[in-house]
Amino acid sequence: MWWLYALLSAVFAALTAILAKIGIKGVDSNLATAIRTVVILLLAWGIVYFQGGLEKIHLLTRTNLIFLGLSGVATGLSWIFYFRALQLGKVSQVAPVDKLSVAIAIVLSVVFLGEKLTWHAGIGAALIISGTLVLIWG
Repeated sequence: MWWLYALLSAVFAALTAILAKIGIKGVDSNLATAIRTVVILLLAWGIVYFQGGLEKIHLLTRTNLIFLGLSGVATGLSWIFYFRALQLGKVSQVAPVDKLSVAIAIVLSVVFLGEKLTWHAGIGAALIISGTLVLIWG
């Protein structure tokens, strides 16, 4: 079932690029990121609230909080740079470069998480990198 969620993530990420490109026209990219962040904040906390997840907040450890916080910083920086890139470039070029994150995540998962690099993942990462280069320079 994980693949369905991953596919939905990809569809909504694609919509993000298109909707953001339309929405940032004539707007400071950082302001656009801030507005987007407020919407996401309300959506995420609404889901947690309605699913009863607030009852479990006391179960978070210090490690959970530190790494979720660091992940939030990384996400915020990613969005800030992504929106600026969208403002300056074409979606057809910015989005594929952004998806280099998939290949980078594969490498980082091997280095930092000790995940095994399979030949499938290695070939997939190489194809993502080569496809991105074709789209950038094509």
